[in-house]
Amino acid sequence: MTPNPAGPETARADPAELLSVAVELARAAGALLLQRPDDLGATAKSTPTDAVTKMDRAAERVILDGLARRRPHDRVVAEESGTSGGGSDVTWFVDPLDGTVNYLYDIPHWAVSIAAAVGDTVVAGVVFDPHRDETFQALRGRGATCNGRPLAVSAQADPAFALVATGFSYAAAERSRQAEVLRAVLPRVRDIRRAGSAALDLCAVAASRVDAFFEAGMYPWDWAAGGLIAEEAGATFGGVGGRPPGAWTTLVANPALFVALDRLLLEAGDGPRAS
Repeated sequence: MTPNPAGPETARADPAELLSVAVELARAAGALLLQRPDDLGATAKSTPTDAVTKMDRAAERVILDGLARRRPHDRVVAEESGTSGGGSDVTWFVDPLDGTVNYLYDIPHWAVSIAAAVGDTVVAGVVFDPHRDETFQALRGRGATCNGRPLAVSAQADPAFALVATGFSYAAAERSRQAEVLRAVLPRVRDIRRAGSAALDLCAVAASRVDAFFEAGMYPWDWAAGGLIAEEAGATFGGVGGRPPGAWTTLVANPALFVALDRLLLEAGDGPRAS
């Protein structure tokens, strides 16, 4: 993330206020997405299997319009419409529908993810799961909650007994490489879960619903909110092999399990590489 020059909104970049805006807009977008039409107008993005629907765009418009009204000087990085605005030192990372393929097939496992960063640091984040009416949220340094209940990661330190979530790329060559990594990892963990929403996987780590999560090729809007929520619940969040999250594999787990899985993934050939 790149810091922005100070602007007219800088003095009012209170993380609690930013979180309040994020929660309000995430819930508004989620309410819209629950009104799922029969015709989703699905088209392809980066690959033929990487879908986007008119509802992704409609939900993103709800969020962007809300930010334009409430925080007109901030920068916004959104999955569907790219980067816009600027002037203040606040950047918003917006994924209006994380789990689009699930949504496309009417599988009720998807979420809205919004995070706010001040300079280089994500300070507030929300992941809203409309089907379960669960609002995961966090402020840096102040913990993470789900519907007001404090979250804490599991204490499982042994990979052999760890339930591990993951996700896969839409690019065929990358999926093939991920399959080889998974071939090495699967016999050495309790089991693998692939649910189809990275944001909810990160929150699952925070809520001890899984013990760890790893995925390659993620973007900031995928992990900014969920990563903060997991960190504030006690997780270590980073890239495999000491690299930043994103282009390299992102790994999230309690500190002891993180070290063990980092070693395992490196042994499996999932180390730092060019994106």
